[in-house]
Amino acid sequence: MLIKPVYELLPYSYMIVGTVSLFLLEPSYALVASIVVYLYGAHVYNLRSKNRRTDPKRKRKPGAVPETLYGLMPFIYVFSALSLYRFYPRDSSTLFALCLVTYGVYLMMRRSSYRHHKYPKSIRQ
Repeated sequence: MLIKPVYELLPYSYMIVGTVSLFLLEPSYALVASIVVYLYGAHVYNLRSKNRRTDPKRKRKPGAVPETLYGLMPFIYVFSALSLYRFYPRDSSTLFALCLVTYGVYLMMRRSSYRHHKYPKSIRQ
């Protein structure tokens, strides 16, 4: 069993490893692996966030986008901005990548403010 600080940092470390490997590695199979690692970290983060939600299910609004895709949307924005910056480094693409990163971070912050995580009684300290 992992200690709590290490366990809580795992999804972020997966996303950081995926991002760094996107910028440092050249072979196409390594780029595909970096995308998979990044999306896996985002998926783990979404699973934890969904499990810790405290708002009642009856107040949640159904959307047109599938729930999995909706949960991954901010991470997709950030990763597409990083990919754009990595593979098409022009002045206009840098500005567009900055806008995508800003919007993705905004969505993450907005969702984290609406989701107050609650730990089970056995984990609380």
